[in-house]
Amino acid sequence: MDAKELGLLGENMAVDFLKKKGFDIQDRNWRFGKIEIDIIARLNGTTIIIEVKTRENSHAGEPWEFVTRKKQRRIITAAHEYVIQKELEGDTRFDIVSIVYNSKYQRVEHIEEAFFPML
Repeated sequence: MDAKELGLLGENMAVDFLKKKGFDIQDRNWRFGKIEIDIIARLNGTTIIIEVKTRENSHAGEPWEFVTRKKQRRIITAAHEYVIQKELEGDTRFDIVSIVYNSKYQRVEHIEEAFFPML
């Protein structure tokens, strides 16, 4: 399985996982310019921006550790535009779904409020 296939598999796993937790999926792979938000969901009036990271193993680090501060800033920029375009009200939070997936092992970890916009 190549990296693109693994990423798509991870995003599909994340959507299934989040739906089971009651999340209402609003958008997937939403783009603002060159920036992409993997999943946008709503739960209890809150807009949740979700970055999905999938790896075959965690030898080089947990998947969530690869969401760099630069990547976070880009996601925050796109999320700001999404909220404006959709005229959303209420809180917004930023989560990460970290997935390790291979033929012998699967693990999904949901990190709520994984990062915050910097003022």
